[in-house]
Amino acid sequence: MSSQKQSSENIVAQKYDRCLADLLVKAGVGFSAGVVASVILFRRRTWPVFLSTGFGMGAAYADCDRSFNPARVPGTRIAVATQTPSPDASGK
Repeated sequence: MSSQKQSSENIVAQKYDRCLADLLVKAGVGFSAGVVASVILFRRRTWPVFLSTGFGMGAAYADCDRSFNPARVPGTRIAVATQTPSPDASGK
């Protein structure tokens, strides 16, 4: 990327676009796996399709949540800034 600063709207838009693309990919993979499982294992029932699509959407939601809120990433610590004591206004 270039060294120019990006606006916050562009950063949020890029994160949102990544989340939407991730949702489509993971839901599609879940749907495909559900169709295959339904045809091969479950005698053409519909619940494996819905279940695996839901798992894909849930995984995409979790990734998107971590993208927008990095404090939810397991193993990360949020460092609290220490405040230095300000000089007393009375000059003591």
